[in-house]
Amino acid sequence: MSRPGTPGGQPGPQRIADRAVAASEPARAYAELTAGNQRFVSGAPRHPNQDAGHRAAVADGQHPFAVIVGCSDSRLAAEIIFDRGLGDLFVVRTAGHTAGPEVLGSVEYAVTVLGTPLVVVLGHDSCGAVQAARESSATGTQPPGHLRAVVDAVLPSLRRAETEGVDDIDGIVDIHIAQTVETLLRQSPVLAAEVAQGRCAVVGVSYRLAAGVVRPVAAVPAGFATLDVPTGSADPVAAA
Repeated sequence: MSRPGTPGGQPGPQRIADRAVAASEPARAYAELTAGNQRFVSGAPRHPNQDAGHRAAVADGQHPFAVIVGCSDSRLAAEIIFDRGLGDLFVVRTAGHTAGPEVLGSVEYAVTVLGTPLVVVLGHDSCGAVQAARESSATGTQPPGHLRAVVDAVLPSLRRAETEGVDDIDGIVDIHIAQTVETLLRQSPVLAAEVAQGRCAVVGVSYRLAAGVVRPVAAVPAGFATLDVPTGSADPVAAA
């Protein structure tokens, strides 16, 4: 997929150089996030880009460096746990970070229109949506109202966990995070094309509610999230 204003034809030296620079942007964005999380965990946040001057500076346009597809849990405020400010993060939140058409459209807007080089799926331990889906599956009962849509979106992750012999709730959460990464790429050819061209990366991370630490769970390209892993986090598991 070409970007507006990009000429066609064979890539010359300048276009190859531009592509190399673009490929470095996802890594730089991920390093910014992990550095901010380290500041948050250590109790030394800088609260960047939260002053009146920056508020005025971004009023006419936004250039976020990361998309956060996060769970709606009230303890999972992205700008706080990553120590960022206005205009830094494009945040899309649903219970259990479920990814329907509106979520996919929002991600595609950020990546293709705003040029955001990184998509992060942000889950957390003891996720209520995963617990609700697990209870629904165990009891054979359906939750009322639209909560059923959330549960139905999590059930494939539960089935995958059963196949892999994973039974503990946080292990299931990790699988659900990886599943969401795969869902975004499978259901959005637009996003998949940006990743294939090296202009974007997709990383799934899990947040520990008590410790405040995020750790990588899945990444596309595989191995991407081994960069700048916050102190105290577990070893990442890369998933293609």
